Amino acid sequence: MNEYLSEEIPFNDIPHDHILAVKICKGLRPKISEHIPKFLVDLIMKCWDAKAENRPSAKELYQILNKWNETEFDDDEIRSQISEYGKIREIKFKNRSNENKSESIKTHPQAIYTSRLLNFENLPEPVNSSDLSSFQVISDDVPSVSANLISECFDYLNEINQEEDNLNDES
Repeated sequence: MNEYLSEEIPFNDIPHDHILAVKICKGLRPKISEHIPKFLVDLIMKCWDAKAENRPSAKELYQILNKWNETEFDDDEIRSQISEYGKIREIKFKNRSNENKSESIKTHPQAIYTSRLLNFENLPEPVNSSDLSSFQVISDDVPSVSANLISECFDYLNEINQEEDNLNDES
């Protein structure tokens, strides 16, 4: 969510190695742009909690986002934040259209964004950071995805699809 909203690739200027893994465990997180609406920043930070049990599940995320989608025009604060964010994105888009994209993004040669097994030993216990200044969110380690979490996601998506199928059958 943060990468999409900020339009910035996380950790693109540093090697993706053991040192980065340790820093992430000690609380390093990508910067959150100050232009991202606060209600979304709060959700991003919840998803970055060091303890997996404190992070929202796929079902909870769906419910939160769905609620915001349904109440977006009823909640003045959310509407105001979205409007302001839209104006800023429009300005950024106009400025960026004049740039050469290949010159604007410099990626470290050891910043690798493909799936691969990272087998680092002796990593510290993940912690949440208390440094939230300037939206520099520093939090937990990269979550390990267990079979139960993957199963939960698929179960919930199947539930949604079944509900949609039932509604379509009734129509």
